[in-house]
Amino acid sequence: MAGTSPAAHNRPLSPHLQIWRWGAAMAVSILNRITGSGLSVVGLAVLLWWLGALASGPEAYAFFAKQAGSWYGLVVLIGLTWAFFQHLAGGLRHFVLDTGAGYELESNNFWAVVSMVIPVVLTVAVWALLLLR
Repeated sequence: MAGTSPAAHNRPLSPHLQIWRWGAAMAVSILNRITGSGLSVVGLAVLLWWLGALASGPEAYAFFAKQAGSWYGLVVLIGLTWAFFQHLAGGLRHFVLDTGAGYELESNNFWAVVSMVIPVVLTVAVWALLLLR
């Protein structure tokens, strides 16, 4: 290459995804961003639809309730429940990290895995209570 010094050819490459190994801490960080966005978009849309149906009268609310109670409505509501608990667990994990605790590799990985398992357990518990009562 014209105009480049010989030292420029010996520079290390910047790290990228082909070099990094996926870990629990990376996954939980990405999940926290995805669930926050999903709650903002999908969760807000469902909330506004529900409030609009409440304000529009019994027929509009019955239509909303029918859609929410269908299989696809339950998939959305269960997904929103999981996203809420996942985002909450990720936020609590970040809160602890912001205090300066939990940065040791084993501790960080352990709590990253826990913060992905607990939302699943809480989602199953909430929906078991709702559907089995």
